[in-house]
Amino acid sequence: MVKEGVFICLEGLDASGKTTHSKLLVRKLRKMGLTARYTREPSNGEIGRLIRKMILKREERTKIAIEALLFAADRLDHIQREIAPSLARGEIVVSDRYLYSSLAYQGGAGLDLDWIEELNKFALKPDLALYIDVPPEVAIKRLSREKSVMERLETQRRVREIYLQMVKDGRIVYVDGNRTIRAVSREILDIVKGFLKERGLLAKES
Repeated sequence: MVKEGVFICLEGLDASGKTTHSKLLVRKLRKMGLTARYTREPSNGEIGRLIRKMILKREERTKIAIEALLFAADRLDHIQREIAPSLARGEIVVSDRYLYSSLAYQGGAGLDLDWIEELNKFALKPDLALYIDVPPEVAIKRLSREKSVMERLETQRRVREIYLQMVKDGRIVYVDGNRTIRAVSREILDIVKGFLKERGLLAKES
């Protein structure tokens, strides 16, 4: 039984499978008798909906600094409105994207990483962050034919480089996403269960 809230986030390129695996993880944790909640960024709040309307569905990309500011504002709202209250109730929160997406995507577009970090210094640090890695070429093939600017191959390559640097720095845990859904899901669950056991939040025999 979880004694305190745990904040987990899953990261990856577009079409890496992170949404599928975030939801699968929540489902499996619930089957184990744990209270788990799925959430995402952009969030379902007012700012998150604005981001989807202004940025994610447009062919021309919004100015990158404005984009970063919008994502940071949504993140603050997301934390205050959903993440922090859920953690206070002792729930496991699984977020489909978080701060690392801002670093990878806005950083990949040329924005200074230190500036992005400073902009998001209010952000709660996840207890565990996982990066599902797929080659950019694979991610592009998985996407629909109508690709937005944010989904172009060169952009995805730059984004992946930043994610891999964060893996190297020990900020996020690497998961090979170029496998079957079942294999990736099993590894993610094993990593999460191991983390919960180390924290004393899950019985060793679970």
